[in-house]
Amino acid sequence: MTKTPDLQRVVEQFQAGLDAFFRGDPGPCKLLMSRRDDVTLANPFGPIALGWAQVEATMDHAGQNYRGGAATGFEMVARYAALELAYTVWVERFKTRMGPDDALVAGALRRTTIYRLEPDGWRIAHTHADPITTPRGAESLVKR
Repeated sequence: MTKTPDLQRVVEQFQAGLDAFFRGDPGPCKLLMSRRDDVTLANPFGPIALGWAQVEATMDHAGQNYRGGAATGFEMVARYAALELAYTVWVERFKTRMGPDDALVAGALRRTTIYRLEPDGWRIAHTHADPITTPRGAESLVKR
């Protein structure tokens, strides 16, 4: 994953940013996102956001769901880097407070992130996180 040292640094900054996110601060992650019209974000709280304005608003809203938490680990599943595109796939584990409850709860998200080399350096062009980290049956796709 070391096509350039800058890419590895951005991956590490993203993980540190996710640590802040679980405290309710999406700011460090927002700094890493592309500002291009095709930037996308798919998170567990709603539909896919497209374009910087939607992505920023979605990240701000998502940050309001967390407080007083931290990332507790990142289990890298796969990574690849080419000259201008790269991706990572990992399971991120966290503890945080959610909703009105003051108890710390543990959780895990599977995350796929696509990085793109832009004129000002590596940026996140897409990231997707959801809570599916164990096998599920086909029936889990159907709303009842």
